[in-house]
Amino acid sequence: QVQLVESGGGLVLAGGSLRLSCAASGRTFSNYAMGWFRQAPGKEREFVAAISRSGSNNAYADSVKGRFTISRDNAEKVVFLQMNSLKPEDTAVYYCAASATAVIFRVRIDAKEYSAWGQGTQVTVSS
Repeated sequence: QVQLVESGGGLVLAGGSLRLSCAASGRTFSNYAMGWFRQAPGKEREFVAAISRSGSNNAYADSVKGRFTISRDNAEKVVFLQMNSLKPEDTAVYYCAASATAVIFRVRIDAKEYSAWGQGTQVTVSS
């Protein structure tokens, strides 16, 4: 099983940017499709972005499309979430997740398909 540790969260003004990182250790990182999810207080965990094993395919929630970019570096075993034009409604705990798959181009957007999760990093956007 892969272990995941997120970093890069913090407090930012609306319109600002943050870059989240998720460092993986353990099993072969390139065997995993990766995703970012978030959970705001009193709300369900929701999908944010996902990237395939190869990094060639990705998917985004409509609410972040055009503002967030997911990427990965398989050699360094890291996945990133670049967040631009942040809004107060982006405030949440952001979680990195890993899903083992044999298909290198597959992206997964359902949280139930992810078996490994990080501890989360808080992102707060003030207006």
